[in-house]
Amino acid sequence: MSNKKKAIRVPGVKQIVNRELIPFTRQISSMLNAGMSIMASISTIEDQCKHPGFKMVLTTLRENIESGSPFSEGLTLFPSVFSDMYVNMVAAGERSGQFADVLKRLALLLDSSARLVRKVKSAMTYPVVILSLAMIMAFGLITFVVPVFKEMFEGFGEQLPFLTQMLVNASNFIRSRWYILIVIAIGAVTSFRYWKSTESGHYQHDAIILKIPIFGELILKVAVARFCRLFAQMLSSGVPILDSMEIVGTSLNNKVIEKTILSARTAVEEGCSLSSALEGSSTLPLLMVRMLSAGEKSGRIDEMLESVADTYDDEVETTLSTLTSLMEPFLMVLLGAIIGTIVIAMFLPIFKLGTIVN
Repeated sequence: MSNKKKAIRVPGVKQIVNRELIPFTRQISSMLNAGMSIMASISTIEDQCKHPGFKMVLTTLRENIESGSPFSEGLTLFPSVFSDMYVNMVAAGERSGQFADVLKRLALLLDSSARLVRKVKSAMTYPVVILSLAMIMAFGLITFVVPVFKEMFEGFGEQLPFLTQMLVNASNFIRSRWYILIVIAIGAVTSFRYWKSTESGHYQHDAIILKIPIFGELILKVAVARFCRLFAQMLSSGVPILDSMEIVGTSLNNKVIEKTILSARTAVEEGCSLSSALEGSSTLPLLMVRMLSAGEKSGRIDEMLESVADTYDDEVETTLSTLTSLMEPFLMVLLGAIIGTIVIAMFLPIFKLGTIVN
């Protein structure tokens, strides 16, 4: 594990990680394979870099190398840009003399992870847009249209139908007590964020997420694929297995899986094999553990992990395709049911109009 100096704040970190990091890693690898030095490679990329924040990072890296420090040591100055996994793989490549190959593997790894995240986000965008549209339309109807219908029928002196009266009450509350809804929303969001920021709250949140039907299984498959691919690449780059497990475990963004990996790390540290340490886990799938065991016996654990990652990547894509095809009609029905219920509630009094007039 590398020792970190005081971190330097970088403006536009999210944009750098999403848009600049993968091309940078790939370009450095290509230049090193072409025979250029690391200094010349960084200087070349620095000269053509247009992002001010990343240009500052490149300038600092170049100056750090000019002062005699290793490239990996300069990376530790920017933990918001270069993760522990990135730094440790680069450091292992420097030690083993496979610097260019490690950077190439890093670029492929980052690209694969980013592609998987894009697929999940793309699949989730459609339902979020539809549900948001349904909420906006329902809010607009209740707030602006329902009061008009209320005024139309108040003069007849008849009691409104139950469904219509509920809608009118909701409209009155939103129009006259809207600030209460804002306070409740802010309080709920603040309470949730505080709860999730605690160690126990974060663990409970992640445990609940994994138990959600269909989506929990999908999230687990994404995490397993990411774990296997990261772990395989770190082992291939020469990072010690204990360091690899700690770094990968904490980079999965799920406390339940992290706890499982770190518990297995403790068992491995005590002399247990990795597959045996994970055998009794109720979180990780048995297929992954069994294939990991086969990889240990054949001495090709990194290749087996890559195979597991490919398997779960394929399963994630299949699940996403199925979900997308199933959610489209379901969301259309849900949207129709929400809007239809509001419209029916508004027009129910019209069905009684003849009786009321008589």
